[in-house]
Amino acid sequence: MDVGSNSIQTYSIAPENEYFSVAPRIKGDSDIYVELVLDKPLDREEQPELLFSLIATDGGSSPRSGTTEIHIVVLDVNDNAPIFTQDMYLGQVLENAPMGSVILRIIATDPDMGHNGDISYGFTQAISVSHLPFTIDAISGEIRVTKPLDFEVTQKYEIRVRATDGGGLSALCKVLVEVVDVNDNAPELMISSFSSPLPENAETGTVVALFAVRDQDSGVNGEITCALEDQLSFSLRPAYKNYYELVTVSTLDREQTAQYLLVITAADSGSPPLTTTQTFTVDISDVNDNAPVFNQTSYTMYVRENNIPAVLVGAVSAVDSDAGPNAKVIYSLRPVHPAERDPCSCISVNSENGHVFVLRSLDYEQVRQLEVLVSATDAGSPPLSTNVTVRLLVVDENDNAPLVLHPAQDSSPPSSELVSALAEVGDLVTKVVAIDVDSGQNSWLSFHLLRATDPGLFTVGTQNGEVRLRRPVTERDAMKQKLEVLVRDNGRPPLSATAALSVLLLNGLSQEHLPQQEVAVQDEDSSLTIYLIISLVFVSVLFLTSVTAFVACKVCKRKELKGEHMLYSTGNLQSSLAAGAAAGTLPHTYCYELNLTTGSGNSEFKFLRPILPNLPPQHSGTGRGVDDTEHFRPVRSSMGDAALDSPGTESVGQFNGFSFD
Repeated sequence: MDVGSNSIQTYSIAPENEYFSVAPRIKGDSDIYVELVLDKPLDREEQPELLFSLIATDGGSSPRSGTTEIHIVVLDVNDNAPIFTQDMYLGQVLENAPMGSVILRIIATDPDMGHNGDISYGFTQAISVSHLPFTIDAISGEIRVTKPLDFEVTQKYEIRVRATDGGGLSALCKVLVEVVDVNDNAPELMISSFSSPLPENAETGTVVALFAVRDQDSGVNGEITCALEDQLSFSLRPAYKNYYELVTVSTLDREQTAQYLLVITAADSGSPPLTTTQTFTVDISDVNDNAPVFNQTSYTMYVRENNIPAVLVGAVSAVDSDAGPNAKVIYSLRPVHPAERDPCSCISVNSENGHVFVLRSLDYEQVRQLEVLVSATDAGSPPLSTNVTVRLLVVDENDNAPLVLHPAQDSSPPSSELVSALAEVGDLVTKVVAIDVDSGQNSWLSFHLLRATDPGLFTVGTQNGEVRLRRPVTERDAMKQKLEVLVRDNGRPPLSATAALSVLLLNGLSQEHLPQQEVAVQDEDSSLTIYLIISLVFVSVLFLTSVTAFVACKVCKRKELKGEHMLYSTGNLQSSLAAGAAAGTLPHTYCYELNLTTGSGNSEFKFLRPILPNLPPQHSGTGRGVDDTEHFRPVRSSMGDAALDSPGTESVGQFNGFSFD
């Protein structure tokens, strides 16, 4: 209220600050007012409020002042954009995470306040946000899963997130979401090649299939192992990288196993592991490696004789374990012996079904058995065949009547049997001999008396055909008896023949009372007997005459030779032989007969055999003898005396150069 120099002279702020200052202003002539001047821009985020005092000081002695408090509130201005806590956020999520799972939370701050400090979050993606499997909460900044994830499709997601405050300022950050692999994919088999059917003669090691395995999972979840279920004929072997070969490891036989179901299991190493199975159906194609086999080792068939032509007598059957054309069996006939050109022409076999036919009528009495070879050949290339023996037995039919051999039925006049009046009951009169060329029971013959002059006089043996007296012969019986014997076989129906017999009864009557025909027969038989006896006597006499002449000729020739030869035997020879015997060089018991021809000083002679116990002195008729005994000495045989003692034993030696044996 003072005036002049005691009035207000200055204004000041206490405490002083860098933002504000006071500047007095004069209004009119005397009114002074003060202005609070902002010297520096304010920053609410640094100092939202200012509190200071404004002091007015007068100019009097011992100045006096007055103060007032000034409270300045700094109003917010949207001068700060949002700020993220990280430049890049990294999140991981399992690919099998359920919908709505929170992956991570984005945080951004804005120092502004009020509406300017309110932040909202959102994706800024080059592609449409609708394709992203995630969503972000605009208020909280949480990123959640909204769609199924697949590691094998997308392993990483790179997202841009924008944070915007209420004033429209914004900031960006990068979010990298990694999808963590889960073992949710089973292994896969991809077949590159597959061979089926496979020939049964395929060599060991033949590749049947080539395939690759893969697993879209990663790491341990993508490690695959393959295995083949228990199988002795096939195996798996690694080829290269992730390829495997399915190969044969043993010989195949379609006849044992025509089809193989090969199950291959591929398993990964995940937890739990996932597996995939692949089935290969390998058909084995046939190779002609089996010959036809007959159901019997040999066949025996029967046909009745007098059969109708082309009659079916049986069938052969062979099967071939091969398939298709290799199993088609064709039947044919083969010669039984290799030297034969053609098989039997009376037997035929159907090439399709093996039915055996007899083409012509057979006669058991001519052919009782036939044997052929039937060959079963398949249609393979080269064809294989098997032979079997078919034996055809002809069954006898009763088609031949008995044949009477005795008595002969065609003799003229017929022979007669004689029966004495002294014959007793049961004596054999004659025997009917018959044969039947049939066989078996068809050839069993029985004999029956069909008719007779006196049926009670004779009886016929049913089995042997013997005609015997049934009762004694009496004078009342007719001299000539006629019999007719029926010979019947045992066939069905039976066939028969008859034998006519003639029997003459001799009831004490002479030959004159016999019928002339019978006498003539007897005379003819007697004449034949006489002729035979004469012939025998003539041959015997001729033989004896020949023998006698031969012996006489030999005797005469020997005597003639003795007359022409000389027997050299002198006293000196006797003395020499006696001396030799005394000396032990020649036994007394031997006598040597020497036959020498004239002038045969060097001729050969023989020791024949011992004749007399001692050798008597002999002289030849010519008076010539052996004077020089020293040159005539016997030499023992190498066989010794025993050999000389044996009759008929021949020895070899020398007498003065004369060889002998």
